[in-house]
Amino acid sequence: MLRDKRIYVVEDQPDLRTLLASVLTEYGYQVTGYATGREALAAIASAPPDLCLVDLGLPDMDGMAVIRRLHDDRPFGLIILTGRGGVSDRVLGLELGADDYIVKPFEPRELVARVSSVLRRTEQLAALSALSVTQAQDAELAPTARFADWCYDSGSLTLIRGDGAQERLSRAEADMLATFLRSPKRVLSREQLQGDCPDSDDIAFDRAIDVRVSRLRKKLGDDPRSPRLIKTVYGAGYLFASDIAWSGRRS
Repeated sequence: MLRDKRIYVVEDQPDLRTLLASVLTEYGYQVTGYATGREALAAIASAPPDLCLVDLGLPDMDGMAVIRRLHDDRPFGLIILTGRGGVSDRVLGLELGADDYIVKPFEPRELVARVSSVLRRTEQLAALSALSVTQAQDAELAPTARFADWCYDSGSLTLIRGDGAQERLSRAEADMLATFLRSPKRVLSREQLQGDCPDSDDIAFDRAIDVRVSRLRKKLGDDPRSPRLIKTVYGAGYLFASDIAWSGRRS
């Protein structure tokens, strides 16, 4: 169940940290609070949570610095807490790999909805990887998605080109690629690409989706001026134009 998940709250204001913990605990989550970025990073290194809420205004280091440290190989959800009104901070956090953000002050129900949404998406991606591992064990094969000149290993979040070159994807990039691979040659809206998070028409999310598409194109060697794989359908979204062959390779 989602509600037995472990959540770290990184917030320097004691009253707000207590409120966040109280709301989430009421819904069955196991919550631990940290007042500084360094405390949180040490705890995450020792025992990663299922989700981490990070305030941008920490006393010892900027919250963006924490997010940058967590960008690679992060197996858990990440939500930004911010009192900053500008869209640019939210977009930057999302571009760095955060899954969502919450603007202070917030409604408790919005907090719980966003936390639940990110946990669902994180669990779905983990399930996809676990399914790949199970299939590999059953067939003594490591399954891959093959398209164009690429193979995608969903277990390691790695793209492998025909000449052997490799590109490692961030969790957010892998989540987006998995969505494309599940629905090739279909137009997907930004809302479909960003999942089931609330306020899907928010400009910050629209811009973050465009940036992630741009990063995927770059890693796939897809010319943004004339893309072969991820095509822009103006006014509608994006389309993954290649056939997909799910198969296996010997480990």
